[in-house]
Amino acid sequence: MSMTVAEQMAVIKRGCVELLVEKEMEDKLASGRPLIIKAGFDPTAPDLHLGHTVLIQKLRQFQQLGHDVHFLIGDFTGMIGDPTGKSETRKVLTREDVLRNAETYKEQVFKILDPEKTRVVFNSSWLNDLGCGGLIALASKYTVARMLERDDFHKRYTGQQPIAIHEFLYPLIQGYDSVAMKADVELGGTDQKFNVLMGRELQREWGQPPQCVLTMPLLEGLDGVNKMSKSLGNYIGISEPADEIFGKVMSISDALMIRYYELLSDMSVAEFEKLKAGMADGSVHPMAAKKALGREIVTRFHGAGSGEAAEENFVRRFKENAIPDEMPQVSYGTADCPVSLAKALTEAGLTKSNGEARRSIDQGGVKLNGEKISNTNLELTASGEYIVQIGKRRFARIVIV
Repeated sequence: MSMTVAEQMAVIKRGCVELLVEKEMEDKLASGRPLIIKAGFDPTAPDLHLGHTVLIQKLRQFQQLGHDVHFLIGDFTGMIGDPTGKSETRKVLTREDVLRNAETYKEQVFKILDPEKTRVVFNSSWLNDLGCGGLIALASKYTVARMLERDDFHKRYTGQQPIAIHEFLYPLIQGYDSVAMKADVELGGTDQKFNVLMGRELQREWGQPPQCVLTMPLLEGLDGVNKMSKSLGNYIGISEPADEIFGKVMSISDALMIRYYELLSDMSVAEFEKLKAGMADGSVHPMAAKKALGREIVTRFHGAGSGEAAEENFVRRFKENAIPDEMPQVSYGTADCPVSLAKALTEAGLTKSNGEARRSIDQGGVKLNGEKISNTNLELTASGEYIVQIGKRRFARIVIV
């Protein structure tokens, strides 16, 4: 590897929330050997959105540094269901569901990772052979008291909500994956910290050097506040049409754009710092930066030339819409947030009632910053200026200061 330990650390720590333990990480890098980098994904849904790709992008960076990336598909753990953040026991998926979703995962992740340098592994390959005896031995490595220290388990226990025994097995089995893989580093979202730290503890039990743990933030959705989620309608799906992806990127706030650059872009650390400085001193126009980000993301998932084509289509649509300079305006302070889009449409005079506004949204007649809106309960939470449109000629400006 041509990069120094310090240079590698700068890339590795970019955008991360926590790296445990930094000195151990530096020592592993100083050994000069390619490290085994692990990130696990339970195939519980067939389609990925940009929020899922934060970890995959970090895997790509490790790959570019010359390390061995192991993309772990939790076909065994997926049938248990990760209890993280859940207030009730999850529905158990069938083997067929898991395998079908796993195939779509592999197709999608190789739009980011180099397939020639990625080892795809399934945890059923060692967990199926663990057997009842091995599972009992694994369960003996941890206490119920320690398990109940986990926030979601603690809340359910004190709230007298049921916790199934198999849910206690999930973090243990995920931790055992690190033992089986002899992982040097495991990546996870901040909500996975309990699970990935389990890997360190179990590796010590099996006489292995403990893995380093790197946690990445949960990516905010288009609203700039809530975690990106299909159920909230604030997501960008990586399988969506190119024009839709580009339009959604163009709808985000300037502050969120910087966040997306940090977590999703292939831009180098030096280039990213230059972009932030340019945004701060005004030498970089936010619109130009946002278009560049849109081109990069679209190209990643739709191939060469697709980003430029999507940008051209976006610019043409805006010219055709001929947004007027003068339009009704409603303003809100951040203390009023979140602001219901339906309410804002009514207060701007575009609809006679919130009910009419929701019907217009449901019928596909409302655009926000040039993009059709389908979520009738959409709330605006980030400060900035929003242009809403109903039909061809009715516009209003929503300002949150």
